[in-house]
Amino acid sequence: MQNGSISLTSALAAQASNENAAIAQGLKKQNPELLDTLIELYQHRLLRYLIFLTGKREVAEDLFQETWMRVLLRGAQYNGKARFDTWLFTIARNLVIDLSRKRVMASLDEMREGKEDERPFEVAISEPSPLDQFQSRENGAEISEAMLRLEPSYREVLVLRFYEELSLEEIANVTRAPLSTVKSRLYRGLVALRPEMERLRSSCHSAEVEL
Repeated sequence: MQNGSISLTSALAAQASNENAAIAQGLKKQNPELLDTLIELYQHRLLRYLIFLTGKREVAEDLFQETWMRVLLRGAQYNGKARFDTWLFTIARNLVIDLSRKRVMASLDEMREGKEDERPFEVAISEPSPLDQFQSRENGAEISEAMLRLEPSYREVLVLRFYEELSLEEIANVTRAPLSTVKSRLYRGLVALRPEMERLRSSCHSAEVEL
């Protein structure tokens, strides 16, 4: 049984590698049909990531369009060795940082510089994540509202880990942060999410009582 699982994992990895290679080849040729397919496949995930990152849908939609323009213009830079979505999110994140600098705002990296510890934190794959536990009790809109109240650097790793299901190493590549920093942000983000959920739940209950 174990050998069968290993074979399946190897087959899936090979398939993913072939798909990434095909995307790389298509982007080098600036294949318009491939771009349309990629937009269709990743549009919802990319927009969600940008909304969580910026906290503003209007800004996210502008950056969404610009991200795909960068994909079209710089597609030759994608070599297919990494997952396409991690490369896509990296482009989007860099655009957010560029916009933040233009607006004389602190960059995502600077927001938490010197304030994070090295406390390790690993998410057990075989058990429901803390975010999954919230989702089992709350609807997605409430979770999204609570997450938007968190520090941008916290909500970024939460959305990449639990919505996009990137590994900690892949998140480190996207954010260009050390693995220890990613773990710290993930831990602190989960800790910060609980009281925000409780505050949101309390405010909703108060509104219902007033009605």
